[in-house]
Amino acid sequence: MSAFSIPLSGLEASSSSLNVIGNNLANLNTDGFKCEGLNFADVFNQMQGISGNGDPIQIGSGVQVAGQTADFANGSVTSTGIASNMALQGNGFFVVANGSQNSFTRAGDFTVNSVGQLCTPEGQLVMGYPAVNGVVSTSAALAPIEVNQAGNIPGVATSSFQMNTNLNASAAVGDTYSEPITVYDSLGTSHVLTIQYTNAGANSWNYSISVPSADTGGTGTPTPVATGTLTFNSSGALTSPTGSVAGITISGLADGAAPLSLTWNLNGSSGGSLITQQNATSATSTTSQNGYGVGTLTGYSVLPDGTVQGEFSNNQTLALGQVAIASFANVQGLQQAGNNDYTATFASGAPVIGLAGTAGNGTVTGGAVEGSNVDLSTEFANMIVAQQSYEANAKVLTTLDQVSQATIQMMT
Repeated sequence: MSAFSIPLSGLEASSSSLNVIGNNLANLNTDGFKCEGLNFADVFNQMQGISGNGDPIQIGSGVQVAGQTADFANGSVTSTGIASNMALQGNGFFVVANGSQNSFTRAGDFTVNSVGQLCTPEGQLVMGYPAVNGVVSTSAALAPIEVNQAGNIPGVATSSFQMNTNLNASAAVGDTYSEPITVYDSLGTSHVLTIQYTNAGANSWNYSISVPSADTGGTGTPTPVATGTLTFNSSGALTSPTGSVAGITISGLADGAAPLSLTWNLNGSSGGSLITQQNATSATSTTSQNGYGVGTLTGYSVLPDGTVQGEFSNNQTLALGQVAIASFANVQGLQQAGNNDYTATFASGAPVIGLAGTAGNGTVTGGAVEGSNVDLSTEFANMIVAQQSYEANAKVLTTLDQVSQATIQMMT
């Protein structure tokens, strides 16, 4: 009796549905896992004839699996505090490589291998755009992201400095006030620059800038490098000099560095004077300069655009690379490859490689992972439906068996 194939197809479909639900539940805690579902279609209906009004008479031949779909909605983000971990929120996939073969994943539970490259727990390398001297080249070929690059970043010579200072308007003629500031030469060596202010009378202060004698190869008193006079108006605002004092030069440095050429910025970003004369104790609230010494890598973090930013001992940050993000015209066409990986197919289209936060790609959360998007209550509800479907088809199969047995008995 051919009718047996119909409930058998229902049993197979229900069994397949239970397998998918079971797989979803098994991966409830798998990082980056996307829950899946099955689509069903009826089997070609056999033509039995035509009714009196010309309508076709057809009896179905069962059910079949028509397709499988994955829900690529975001999973919950869990902070791990592990710098190498990344959670992608929105469209896209991380690009990982095993040799010359690229795969794509949403699981950002990355770690660091023995040579300092970001990799998956299975050892695949996390791919991105390389950085040279802190500048990411998005036109370069994808390369493994390295997070413990050897060597130091060189120092940068100071070219300008500023100090937010008040000089006491009640000071007696001849009273002095000194304030040091650290600057750096071309080799990254630090030097303490000292500015001494001397009251020269009403609304007038002389200044002298010096460095330790040893910095210029001497052994005596500090070496003066610049002198001048500051003039204030009756409101305590600096009237002369204006803007800045340029041409402060420190040459003959003992470490062999290039001569330092400094500019003392007297105005802040808003244009107001940073040097004032008010009836208050002489004091400096802030100092700043634009140089820094040699630094070693102390850590790294991942920015929302996927930039892996190195943190150095000299309080500087430089890009170590930028994680690549792949997107596809049809994500349902991706083929599962195990270990949370997908591979491109003809149906998915070729990967479009870009950056996080651009061209519709999602953003990256560093120090976190994206969890599975399986919803426990939904899967339980689907499981009950699949179970009832299985039992119903089994009942049909039992009934058909009883009918066939009865038919056989009538014939004997």
